[in-house]
Amino acid sequence: MKNLSKEIVERIENISRPVKIMHVCGSHEHTIMQHGIRSLIPKEVEIVAGPGCPVCCVPSIEVDECLYLARKGVTIATFGDMLRVPGTTGTLADAKAEGADVRIVYGINNAVEIAEKIDNDVVFMAAGFETTAPTTAAEIVAGLPKNLSILSCHRLIPPALKFLIESGEVNLNALIEPGHVSTIIGTEPYEEFSKKYGIPQVVAGFNPFDILIAIYMILKQMDEGKAIVQNEYKRAVREEGNIKAQKLMDEVFYIKDKEWRGFPEIPNSTYEIKDEFADSNARERFDIKVEQGEKVPTGCICGPILRGIARPEQCKLFRKECNPMNPIGACMVSKEGTCNIAFRYGSGL
Repeated sequence: MKNLSKEIVERIENISRPVKIMHVCGSHEHTIMQHGIRSLIPKEVEIVAGPGCPVCCVPSIEVDECLYLARKGVTIATFGDMLRVPGTTGTLADAKAEGADVRIVYGINNAVEIAEKIDNDVVFMAAGFETTAPTTAAEIVAGLPKNLSILSCHRLIPPALKFLIESGEVNLNALIEPGHVSTIIGTEPYEEFSKKYGIPQVVAGFNPFDILIAIYMILKQMDEGKAIVQNEYKRAVREEGNIKAQKLMDEVFYIKDKEWRGFPEIPNSTYEIKDEFADSNARERFDIKVEQGEKVPTGCICGPILRGIARPEQCKLFRKECNPMNPIGACMVSKEGTCNIAFRYGSGL
């Protein structure tokens, strides 16, 4: 294994050049940090983390929607990481401490089970990228319990990438595409970035060899003057993706413009539930009253970190006021968050 790693690193060194490669996957950042990949490759090959944590990307207003419902007596079911993601009026953990019925679930199926057992309105906060959206869609098509509805916080990765490329803020030269998302959407949605913007891309798996090979494949493309989408993760990702899952998402959701945490409104970047399934849509079922606006804790640079223009170590709160036991910003809450990963695995080298 060590010999294989050494060989890949040597190949990278042989064709190394100044390049900024962005990935948008918490699992990729975890692998990169845990195995010290940034320290193995030449410094001129820069690997930056983008908005790869779905929990981190949920903006304050969507947390506020859940807080409003929770404080009105609605039972909220959500993933454990969401409990400490800050809204403008606190967190779901705060609401739970105040007496609200907020329950941790591992998926929408658990929310269905809760709704079947209690005599109260239940709302499932459906956070996640294209990876988890099909399970939400499948349950909606199957028919939810009458007292269960969904607050869709699902977000789409390709529109966020397009936004980052066109903004020029990151000045990225290449992309390592997320393996989990790509199992659902395939490789075609990324083609535009290579054809229109000349960006080399590689869909990668999650072990350290996958990441190193993806870096080498990107550098090889650049060395040969190419800009295409390559699939390093062929053992799990097909070019066409998961057609059945795509059809389910198309049946249940429509796509709309919406803000992400740390971003302005991104065109065509979120899933909302279609009118045909309005009974399953918490935003249609309840009169949710929250004010638009993003509250950023003083000193927190979660937004720039999510956009790939800053590292956790540049934040004056990092490792001090902000840590996994006391997360100030969303990027420190989840184990897929860039700040949380940097806290656990060192200086970011």
